[in-house]
Parts: sequence; C-alpha cells; structure tokens
Amino acid sequence: MTQNIVLETEELYKKYSEARDNWAVRAQEDRKFRFGEQWSQEDVEVLAARKQAPVVVNRVHPAVEAAKAMLTANRPSFRVSPREDSDNQVAQAMNGLLQYIWQVSDGDTVMRQVIDDYYVTGMGALYVYVDQTKDMGKGEVCFTDIDPMCVYIDPASRNRYGDDAENIIISKLATRDQLIKRYPELAKKIAGAQGSNDSDIPVTNLYSTGIVFPEDSTILSGDAKDRYVREYIRFKKEFKPHYRVFDKVTGVEDLLTEKAFSEYSNSPAWVINGQVYTSQGTAEEAYQVAVQEAQMAAEQQTQAGYAQAQEQANYTGEEAPYEISEPQQPQVQQITMADLISAGQIDVVRVLQPVIRQWVIAGQTVVYEGELEMEHYPVILFMNLHNRTPYPLSDVRMVRSLQEEINKTRSLIIAHATTSTTNKIILQRGSTDIEDFEERWASPTAVLEADIEAGQLQVVQPAPLPSELYKKEITAKSDIDHQMGLYEFMMGSSQGAPQTYKATISIDEFGQRRIKSKLMDIESGLKRTGEVAIPMMQKLYTDEKIVRIIQPNNSMSEYMINKRMYDDYGQVIDILTNVAVGKYDVVVVAGSTLPTNRYAQLEFYMAAYEKGIIDRQEVLKKTEIFDQEGVLQRIDEIDRLQRMVEELQEQVKGLKGDLQTRERETMHAKQETELARFSGKLGNASNAVDHSTKLYTERLSDELAKQKEKRRDTSKAAPKGKKK
Repeated sequence: MTQNIVLETEELYKKYSEARDNWAVRAQEDRKFRFGEQWSQEDVEVLAARKQAPVVVNRVHPAVEAAKAMLTANRPSFRVSPREDSDNQVAQAMNGLLQYIWQVSDGDTVMRQVIDDYYVTGMGALYVYVDQTKDMGKGEVCFTDIDPMCVYIDPASRNRYGDDAENIIISKLATRDQLIKRYPELAKKIAGAQGSNDSDIPVTNLYSTGIVFPEDSTILSGDAKDRYVREYIRFKKEFKPHYRVFDKVTGVEDLLTEKAFSEYSNSPAWVINGQVYTSQGTAEEAYQVAVQEAQMAAEQQTQAGYAQAQEQANYTGEEAPYEISEPQQPQVQQITMADLISAGQIDVVRVLQPVIRQWVIAGQTVVYEGELEMEHYPVILFMNLHNRTPYPLSDVRMVRSLQEEINKTRSLIIAHATTSTTNKIILQRGSTDIEDFEERWASPTAVLEADIEAGQLQVVQPAPLPSELYKKEITAKSDIDHQMGLYEFMMGSSQGAPQTYKATISIDEFGQRRIKSKLMDIESGLKRTGEVAIPMMQKLYTDEKIVRIIQPNNSMSEYMINKRMYDDYGQVIDILTNVAVGKYDVVVVAGSTLPTNRYAQLEFYMAAYEKGIIDRQEVLKKTEIFDQEGVLQRIDEIDRLQRMVEELQEQVKGLKGDLQTRERETMHAKQETELARFSGKLGNASNAVDHSTKLYTERLSDELAKQKEKRRDTSKAAPKGKKK
C-alpha cells in the first residue's frame, strides 16, 4: 500500500507538472521581468546589430513594491464568533490565538512575500502547519509562504482556493543531508533513494541586463542528481461519514467522526429528579441544588408542624407532639448518551463530510501519513487574475507590453541622442581614405583636406524627435500604475494635489478604491487561513497555555486557555476557555491592512472624544505615541491627584467656614463674658449702694431715735412748777 502511494504521487506530480508548464514559464518570465530582465535574446541581437543598447527603465518593480507597501501597511484584524450560543470568552481566546500565530510565524514578512508572488506570478501560496519543535517541544500552529513554483494543483480545479481539486502537492528538491537531519530514522532509505535534478523553475529566453538569476538547471548540473532527492507533501480530499448530533437538552449542535461518535454514545449522562443533564459539572451543581432544596423543604415542613402544635397547645392547654421531617434525597439515575438518542432527546443524522488526507514522501519512502479533520486544504491560494483555472495571470503580465514600450522608446531616444552628437558625412565613394578621415574627424582640432571636385562633402543631421514620443513614455508609466491600482498622488507626488487639507484626504481615500479590489483577494485568503488554523489549534492546544500578544503600541494582551478547575480530591471538574470544542466563524475586518491617513483619523477620533462618544484611551490608540500605556498611567495619576487636590480644597473651604463660625462664636462669647463681668461689677456697685443706703437709713433711724430719746429725756428733766 505504501509503495502504491509513492508511485501514485509521482505519477500525479508528473501529470500536474506537464499541465502547468506554460503557466510556469510565463510566471518565471514575469518574475525575471519584474527584476529587470525585460529584453529577449532576439531583441538584444537586433539592437546590437544597430549598435544600440538594451536599456531598461524598470517601472514594474517600484509599482509592485508600492502595492505591497499599501496592502501590508497594517496588521490584519481577525474577529472570531461562535456559531452557536457558546461562551464568548472562548471566541475571544480564539481571536487571541490567531493573533498569536501571526506573531510567532512572523506574519508581516510572510504576507509581504505572498503578496509579491500574487502580483508577479499571479498566485501566492500560504501553508498552515504544526511545528513540533517550538514552545519547548509542545508545538505551535504556524504558517509560512511557499514558492508557487513548488505548488502543483489538480488541472481540473475551477475554484480559486482549489477546494474542488482532488489533490494538491507541494514538491521541491532537498539534499540528502537535509532529509536525513529531518528524518534520522530513515537515513538508510534516504541514502539509497533515487536522486533527481529536475528543476521546478523553468528556463526562459530573457536576456540579463545586469541582474543575474542563477537557474536551478545551473545549480543542479553535474553530480547534483546524486545529492538531491525530491520531497512530496501531498494532500487529498476525501469524504467520510460523520454524525451531526443536536442535543435538545442543551441546544448544542456538533459534528463528530465515527470514532468520536462512538465515544460520545458511551459517555455518561444523568437524570436528577426527572431532569436530564449531559455535563458532569452541570449535573453536580444540579445535585447540590436539589439537596439544598430538599433540606429547605424539610425545614419548612418541620416549622409548619411545630407552629400547628403550638397553636393546638394554646387552644387546648395541652402540649401537642410534632414530627421532625427528614430531607428527601434527590432521585439520581446515571444513563448514557445512547439512551438519550434512543429516547429521541438527541437527534443524530449521518452525513458525508470532507477530510484531508496527508502524506509526506521523501526518497520514495512515506515518512508520514495522517488525516486532518478539516474541510479546506492547508495550502491557501491567493489567486490574482483568476480565470477559473489553477493558472491565474499576474499584473506584471498585463503591463509587460507597456514596460517593453517604455524600454524601446527610451532606447530610441538614447540612440537618437547618440546620433545627434555624431555628424553623418556623405562623401564620394573612393574620394578619400575613410579610416584616416574618421581618425582626424574625431580630433577636436583636426584640419581636414578633401578633393571637392572629386565629390561634394555633405554633413547630414538627424531630424529632431517629435514631442509626442516623450509623452508616450509618460503615458505608459501612468498606465502601469493604474493597472497596479496605484496613482501618482498615492505615492507622494505633489502634481495635481489640491490646496485644501480635507480635499487631499478625500482624494487619497478615493484613490484606494482601485486597490481595494486586491485587498478583497488578500482578506479572503486571510479568512481562509483562520478557518484552517482553528481546527489545528483545537487539536494541538489541549493543555493549559498562556498566550501573550505584543501590540504595536508596546502594550501586551494575555489569554489563558484550557484552564483546569479541580475539586477537593484533585479531579478535573471543568475546563475554562476550552478551545477544543465548538465551531467558529472567522471574519477579517475590511480595510484592515490598507494604510490610513493618520491625521484625518486622529481628527475624526478627536471630534468623537470632544462629543463624549469615546474615551481618551481610544483616541490615544490612533496616535504614534510609543509609550501609550505609560501616558495613560500618568494621565490617570494626574487625574487622581487633581481629584485629591479638589477634595482637599473643598475640605479647606469647609474648615475656613468652620473657623469663621468659631471666631464669631468666640467673639460673641467674649462679649457675653465682658457683659456678664460688667453686669457683675454693676451689680456689686448696686448692692454696695443699696447696702450703704440701708446702712445710712438705719443710722439715720438710729440718730432719729437718739434725738427722740434725748428729747424725751429733756422733757423729763424740765421743772415741775412750770406749766403751760
């Protein structure tokens, strides 16, 4: 069986290679043409006969580089959403994982090469695979670019992604030492394998005008056949039975292989008080809830019996007995998913679904055979001008005639300039020695003698070139840019630029409409990359893993996937952000990789911030400030200190008010004290006056009494004989 796979793969390789020969020759010509090999050998010979140089004014290369720069100006933004009502946190983790594999695969560099092939050869190729050597041997999902010359597609394919292809083969030559290092256990078989020096890159008839491309045929000459062995990575799409299950209990729908469906049918389920639970964690939670409800019901029954007994005791005067209710244990029954399928609570439909078979063959030996549970090939094709064949055209092919026109025009202009600086002289045949005449004519101070009678000497000047010839070259350059989706204004040219700022922004935005057609091709390929990478991630990332993503603004995002939750006995009861379950849709945000006018964007965000629609952090993301996190932290610290200052100012104001109140109260208290003191003094004076008055009155009374007493005594002492 293994030998049949090897023979079948080699036959398919030859068949696919023969079918794509014409495309491969054109693609290689376009690749060399882009780098300056723009004259054929026949044209160079004709120019040499005319003593003209094969001048190259390469307009294609800068146009391709400008298009690459625009389409890779920003990193793509992925958005992942679950197809059913799953945990959105898992979808966020998937989104983070896609950004993570972009980071570990150096996606920016890979996409630049893919887009370069897309423009130059007509097809870019991306390969998603698992690199088992990364992350300390735990493996990482990665992707890389592949030379389109090494990708062989079923000629009958009509889909731009090759979905309808029976096989897709990646084939290239590798040295025996390379293969032995990669597969050390097959060293003997690889050492004895049949060698090959058949190049994947065809030979062209373009003439090198300075840049030399060593052909594979040159590199693989001599004893190369003994050193090189062809390696194949073959993918074949097959259809195998799957089972689509729909759980009516949880509303979850999934697609399972035969092996997974067998395990699913034998997996346990639980019936608790008549309610079905298909998850152990959910069943345990439901059981705990049922136990608590039973305890609460028993307590309520006990309290009701006690209240009834107390009421009877109050009525009859005798204490009535009451019963303490025991909680009723929940009814638990363990069954299997097969029982639920039989009961009709889980719908099962048998369907045929595509899977990808993979073989890796090195040195006529199958070194790996496996199956990828996905519906798309892991080789993502970026077709440029797709004509419903696996052999698309490139933009370089479309502008090749314009570039050749520029080269021929420039060569003609240079030839005319050379002719204009050299006079053409007509002499009578045999009238002079031509070699001696040319030698003396080349001298700036030469004196020429001629026999005028023998033949009239005539100096002929070439006619000037028409101005339309120069305009023709400029028009051809402009046509090349338009074909590539570029305009002079978009590349920084100030010609025709409007005077106002907003008009400049509008023209720049309108100018990108043409290249957005190319952007759609790139984004659809990136979306397919995400759709292929997710099943691989679900198979590979089954352990706990922390994913850290460095953002362009120097900030870092962190995701935890497959986090285990354990019970008191060390058993796993749940897995948080389990990326191994569920189906997900991938969307690439439109215009995510195109450049944006940062000034216009910042102005737009500032207006939204001033209206309170967004916060300052969102505005700061659109700036080129490097340490955005530090700026935000400092702004938050300044805001916090300002709030503290405002609070302290409010406290100071309150304390000032309290102080003024206290001062007024103190003043009033002093005044009352002085008044009380004065009143006291006044009272003492009044008492003294009263006392003095009383004393005076008493003394006066005493004196009056004395006078009265004295008068009585005088009256008594008068002579008795005297009478009135």
